[in-house]
Amino acid sequence: MTLTAPPTARTRPKTRIPSRNRPAGIRPRTGSSARAERGAGGSEPGLLGRYTDPEGCLRQVVALPGAWGSVLVVDRDVNTLGDRRLVAHLAADEPRENAALVCEHYLRDSAGRWCRRVTQEDLEVVPFADTEAIEPQSDATPDATALTDIQGRTHCLELHDAGMSIPELRWCRRSPGAEGELSEPISMREVIASLESYEPVRTLTHRALALHRDDSTVSVAVLRAERARMDVSKIVLNRGLRLAVLAAAAAQGLSMSEIAVRCGRVKHDSRGKESGETSWLARRLGIAPEGGESTPTPWIHSDVLALIARCGLGISPREVELG
Repeated sequence: MTLTAPPTARTRPKTRIPSRNRPAGIRPRTGSSARAERGAGGSEPGLLGRYTDPEGCLRQVVALPGAWGSVLVVDRDVNTLGDRRLVAHLAADEPRENAALVCEHYLRDSAGRWCRRVTQEDLEVVPFADTEAIEPQSDATPDATALTDIQGRTHCLELHDAGMSIPELRWCRRSPGAEGELSEPISMREVIASLESYEPVRTLTHRALALHRDDSTVSVAVLRAERARMDVSKIVLNRGLRLAVLAAAAAQGLSMSEIAVRCGRVKHDSRGKESGETSWLARRLGIAPEGGESTPTPWIHSDVLALIARCGLGISPREVELG
């Protein structure tokens, strides 16, 4: 089973550990009414369960066919069949009952976790793609695609000499005017931070790992570990939230102070006058740098993003997530 975050173990047991992520802002009912709807899929093929989210929208968890016989466990809106969130991706060799187990845990879990939107790639890839027999695309070759950030620095996958007997495939950065110099190996997270976008970094990394999965002349251990950490991380990009806050300020006249107050971040001056902690909000949005830093961070914890979106702006956190 591939969850929204890939598991660390290669050997899959007969019953899988259920999904660890849920869309922000969606909490299942945990009472008898929610339990009564679990597994109520007899009248609709693939239906695993239903629940009502905090906004009063009816949602359903369904099992959908994926590539090469795999199964996608998806959370979606009942009326539109849209806003699809990937709960888990089950491999073709897993028991079909695992989909129901995932749904059961998903509806019962009251912690409220995140899962990302379903992408076109999810419909085409196979779980544990680096060990499955899939055809990597030709543009996965090292140095095939260079990505440029706003500072003019280029990022691409290159074979890097790490002092081992074989080179390792890494994301590397080259600064403007450094054509004749060695490029600097950096993490996948650093590339995403520089571009403030998950794509096409995530797709290029996936394809490169697939291309070299059986290549004994190239090491991909570091790159694979970086991808796994990105998939499970709850530290997410804040660009979408920042744009939403700035748009609300321009269209509604909503001040940063008021947004901070709505989030419970309040300060008082010497006269006892209350105002919002705008510096806290500016740092979370990537407008102002953290203490001791010279540049703003492009990252925010998913729980904080949800707080600012839901309480500060009155919108669903899903509206400001970056896919």
